[in-house]
Amino acid sequence: MRYIISLILASLIVVTVRAETPPPPALGAEGYLLLDHDSGAVLAAANAEARLEPASLTKIMTAYVVFRELAAGNIALDDQVLISEKAWRTGGSKMFIEVGKQVALEDLLKGMIIQSGNDASVALAEHIAGSEASFAGLMNQHAQRLGMTQTHFTNATGLPGPEHFTTPKDIALVTTAMIREFPEYYRWYSEPEFTWQGIQQFNRNRLLDKGVGVDGVKTGHTQAAGYCLVSSAKREGQRLTSVVMGTESSAARVADSLALLNYGFRFFETHPLYSEREPLEVLRVWSGDPSTVTVGPATEVVVTIPRGHFEALSAQLEPKAMLEAPLADGEQVGEIILMLDDEVIKRQPAVALDPVERGGLLRQAVDSVLKLF
Repeated sequence: MRYIISLILASLIVVTVRAETPPPPALGAEGYLLLDHDSGAVLAAANAEARLEPASLTKIMTAYVVFRELAAGNIALDDQVLISEKAWRTGGSKMFIEVGKQVALEDLLKGMIIQSGNDASVALAEHIAGSEASFAGLMNQHAQRLGMTQTHFTNATGLPGPEHFTTPKDIALVTTAMIREFPEYYRWYSEPEFTWQGIQQFNRNRLLDKGVGVDGVKTGHTQAAGYCLVSSAKREGQRLTSVVMGTESSAARVADSLALLNYGFRFFETHPLYSEREPLEVLRVWSGDPSTVTVGPATEVVVTIPRGHFEALSAQLEPKAMLEAPLADGEQVGEIILMLDDEVIKRQPAVALDPVERGGLLRQAVDSVLKLF
């Protein structure tokens, strides 16, 4: 199921902006993207596929890999991680762990997520893969699986490197996957501070305390990357995620992110239409036993449209020209087409909800004759 979701996320849908919907706000960021979390609809974007340095936005993928390893049972939150000299010496933002000491994996995760500790990131990478370079290989494998086609990681921290790059679109993909797959860990991104060994550090995401629904995700800054911020917010059941990269200041990344989120929540609305594998229609199957099959969506059908235009939304099932047995459970047999007035805004696979075996010789003979007419 998670793999199917990843494939859907890899092809983000650009929502149609109607004439009465104003254009997105003009921003100073090098690249940005705003998308709806549930539908995958892109509501605003500029240079969304431009290769940019991610700085500490890299740690979103670092955390995602750690969460995947936790889910697989390869590691545990109470693992005691031995801190290497390399991790201790890593420059940039720090959790202030000490070389030769053992630290619980959960504390390292919080130090990376809340405090943006580069030292914690390296310690986690070494614990999982033996070295930071090997861990970067894992990061790239997951990036490929998620459809992050313009991304390459060489470290777990986001420290600059000529072959370390991503795009706003790709960062949105891993952020969406992380929030969707690991809500039990995503909650740490909203924690305002974390204290380790008597050193209190505050979450650098300044949108968390603005009362605008933001509950994550990650800041980033290097001289080369500029100031970056990934923000995710939920209001009245709708979740939006913004990616802002390459702004000139900490204040600018906050202002740009808030402008995008306010624009999206003000002018767009999201509707779940059909649940995963919900029966929608019964179709004829030639030479089948039985001779019909129930059809529904492979995954939940969710759509984002300009606010106030729900009555203009319609859906239709477009089956393949002729269905022939045998059919496997889950085999695609057509498409669900969503339209706003007369314009197609989204297509999703429709699949067989039951298997259909090939009928006997008599059924095949009768259907062969019927197909002629």
